[in-house]
Amino acid sequence: MKLHEFQARELLRQFDVDTARGTVVTDAEDAARAAAAIGGAVMVKAQVLTGGRGKAGGVKRALTPEEARNATQAILRLSIKNLPVKRVLVVEALPVVREFYVGLTVDRQHRLVECILSAEGGVDIERTAESSPEKIVRVPYFDKSINNKTPFAADVKTVFGENAEKASELIAKLYRLFNEKDCSLLEINPCVLTADGRLVAADAKIILDDNALFKHPDLEQYRNAEEYGAAEIDARRSGLSFVSLDGTVGCMVNGAGLAMATMDLIRHFGGSPANFLDVGGSSNPEKVLAALKILLSNPSVTAILINIFGGITRCDDIARGIVMAKQRLAIRQPMVIRLTGTNGAQGREILGKEGTTAVLGMTEAVRRVVAMTGGAL
Repeated sequence: MKLHEFQARELLRQFDVDTARGTVVTDAEDAARAAAAIGGAVMVKAQVLTGGRGKAGGVKRALTPEEARNATQAILRLSIKNLPVKRVLVVEALPVVREFYVGLTVDRQHRLVECILSAEGGVDIERTAESSPEKIVRVPYFDKSINNKTPFAADVKTVFGENAEKASELIAKLYRLFNEKDCSLLEINPCVLTADGRLVAADAKIILDDNALFKHPDLEQYRNAEEYGAAEIDARRSGLSFVSLDGTVGCMVNGAGLAMATMDLIRHFGGSPANFLDVGGSSNPEKVLAALKILLSNPSVTAILINIFGGITRCDDIARGIVMAKQRLAIRQPMVIRLTGTNGAQGREILGKEGTTAVLGMTEAVRRVVAMTGGAL
C-alpha cells in the first residue's frame, strides 16, 4: 500500500523523525493561508502516488502567500502520469547545505532489511545509481548496526562524514518504523542537512506490506482509492485476489501458483494476460459471478480463460457460477474453460447441459484462448 508524502510525514513524526513544517491543502486559498502561517519561502508539492513530480511541474517554490496561491492553482490543474492532482503539500523551504539519500527495503534473497545510502541524494538518484553505482552504498541493517564497531557504522561515516552520528540516530528511527509498521520500502530523498545542522526528511516515500495490514488497523486510514482501479476495489470487496495487467486474455484461476503458471503459458504461446485473478479455495458460485463481472469490465479483454484445477474448490460449484454468469451478464467475448479435479465430471456435465464445453488440459485451453486473440495456435 503506497502512501502520499503527507501521510508518510505523519508516520515519520510518530517515530520522532525531523520533518519540515507543512500542511496539506486542496485549494489555492488554503495554500496561501498555509504559506502565511509558515512564513518565508515554501515549497508547493503535488500529492500523487508516483515519482517524477518535480520534472512534471508538480513541485514549485513560492516566496509569498500570493505565489503559493498561484503555484497551487497551476499544480491542481496537472495530471502526472495520468494521475490528477487533487491536493498539495505546502511545506517550508529548508536552508539546504547538502542532500543525502537514505532508504530501507527488503532483501528477499538474504531475508533481511537492506539499508541504501548515498551522499548524492535528490531528483537524480536513479541516474546516479545507473551511471555511478559506486556512489550507492548497500549494507544489511540490524538492531545493533549503529554500534561504532560494525562495518555499517563505517559506511555511514563514509557517506555522512562528520554528520555520521546524527545519521545513525536517524537510520535507527527509520528502521524502527520500517520494522514495527511492516514496510516494504521506506525512502528519504532527499535527506537534507540544513544550515543549522539538522538532518531533515525533506521528502518521503513509504510502501506498506498489504499482507500485514491486519496487524495495523490504524494504518487503514492511509489507504488511497487512487492507488487502485475500480476492478481492484471490486475484487477486494468480493474476497478475490486481483491485479490488473495490460493484456487481452482475461484470466480466472483458482490458486496463486496455477494463476502464475497460466499467465506464463499464455505468454509462451504468444498471448498477453489482462490480469491475475485468483478465486481462491471457495466454491461459491457468486464469487465466480463477481470474478467474471470484473473481467468483463476491462474493455481490453477480447477472450476469457477460466482455468480450474479443483481441490478444495469444487468444479460443480464453479460450473454453476459460470451458468449463472451467462444468464445474468452480457458475455460477448469467447470463453475457454478448463475444468478438472474435485467433482470435475459433474461440473462438465452441468456446463454441457447449457451448451458449453470444458476441456481437461491446461495447455489445450491456453492455446485455444491465445488463438482467439490472434496469437499462435
